[in-house]
Amino acid sequence: QVQLVESGGGLVQAGGSLKLSCAASGRTFSSYAMGWFRQAPGKEREFVAAISWSGSRTNYVDSVKGRFTISRDNAKNTVYLQMNSLKPEDTGVYYCAADHRYLPNSAEYDYWGQGTQVTVSS
Repeated sequence: QVQLVESGGGLVQAGGSLKLSCAASGRTFSSYAMGWFRQAPGKEREFVAAISWSGSRTNYVDSVKGRFTISRDNAKNTVYLQMNSLKPEDTGVYYCAADHRYLPNSAEYDYWGQGTQVTVSS
């Protein structure tokens, strides 16, 4: 089992940047593929990005390609989401998720964090 804690959210102006972090408990972090999701008010949770166990494979939703970068540091049990050129439509609660399977664009992750709020003002 793994516990996930997100951090790094906040309020930023359009065009700005934020870097989210997700710290995982346990000694088997490298056995989990990781994902980032977001949920805007009144909308369903949507996939944002995924990364494989070693970080060799990544996948992004089209709306963030070229602006967001997912990465991981297995020595620090942490996955990151670097978000650049932020837009108001990026606003939402961002969640990280973990699963032993690599799930490039699925929400079928076994473990979820509590989320961190990202607000982009226009």
